[in-house]
Amino acid sequence: ADGGPMLYRQRRVGERGSEFEMIKLRSMRVASEEAGAQWSTSDDDRITRVGRFMRRTHIDELPQLWNVLRGDMTIVGPRPERRELIAELERTLNYYDRRHLVKPGIAGWAQARCGYGGSEEGTGWKLCHDLFYLKHRSTLVDILIMLETIVIAARDSHRPMRAPHAGFLFSSAP
Repeated sequence: ADGGPMLYRQRRVGERGSEFEMIKLRSMRVASEEAGAQWSTSDDDRITRVGRFMRRTHIDELPQLWNVLRGDMTIVGPRPERRELIAELERTLNYYDRRHLVKPGIAGWAQARCGYGGSEEGTGWKLCHDLFYLKHRSTLVDILIMLETIVIAARDSHRPMRAPHAGFLFSSAP
């Protein structure tokens, strides 16, 4: 609608820290990150009107099936993140690097359970869920996550983060 390209390509970090080019349908205005990488929020004004619909229904994620076919991603797993944001996350969130033990996924336990992160605190809460997934992953768990993702996609899945208070995630041990 704004004359920009339909597909958006972005470098993400996958299994064992390898980088790959993730493909999505573009949901933000062209040049929305001229100032550098930044968190997106559920009410981000950089998202186009069509982009809001695509994000709510997860249609913008469909091109990632190409990443699955190429072997960069799986259907279920922790969502891949950008290298520019990972260094700080690894400094502040213990075990963040464990997410890179497996291929990233299109759908994940954290997305199904937490809503939209969009902050360091949100990422910390999602990390808790990603680590739980890594510990308990199985075909049955993957099927349950896929079913829950379908139900959430039918509702408004771009809901704000539901997280505990920051002290739960970042408090120091006694």
